[in-house]
Amino acid sequence: MLHTLTPRLVYFGLAALALFAMLFAWYLEYQVGLNPCPLCMTQRLFVIAGGVVALLAALHNPQAWGRRVYGLLCAVLAIGGGAVAARHVWLQHLPPDQVPACGPSLEYMLETLPFKETLSMVLMGDGNCAETHWTLLGLSIPEQTLLLFIALAVLSIWQTLRRS
Repeated sequence: MLHTLTPRLVYFGLAALALFAMLFAWYLEYQVGLNPCPLCMTQRLFVIAGGVVALLAALHNPQAWGRRVYGLLCAVLAIGGGAVAARHVWLQHLPPDQVPACGPSLEYMLETLPFKETLSMVLMGDGNCAETHWTLLGLSIPEQTLLLFIALAVLSIWQTLRRS
């Protein structure tokens, strides 16, 4: 079955997964009322970037070398996003006395701090990131996102290494 999937179809599938993830994030934010923390926003950027690269790959429909480059880019973005999601999951599983203090909002940091310092603070996470407000099948949103990034990375690596 896997051999019948064309590279273009796989890339469209990766882009569709990213689109679905962002629609779900939109639903949770605007319909359920869950405000994303800085780590959530960072994960969204990785999902969007990976989805855009996958869509470009599907539209471009390159030959072997180009398909590998696109697959590698998608894999790198998925692994980067997975690292941020793993950090988020780790923060959520810390004992309450070890959770970092809550920091300023992302908007405030972007307006007042140098970008490098803002990026460092965002990737560290804070007390807001350690809270679990919603679960599905017993998994928090960062745990679900980590699974998504693992799936995206596996598919992207497979796409990079496959022969057809």
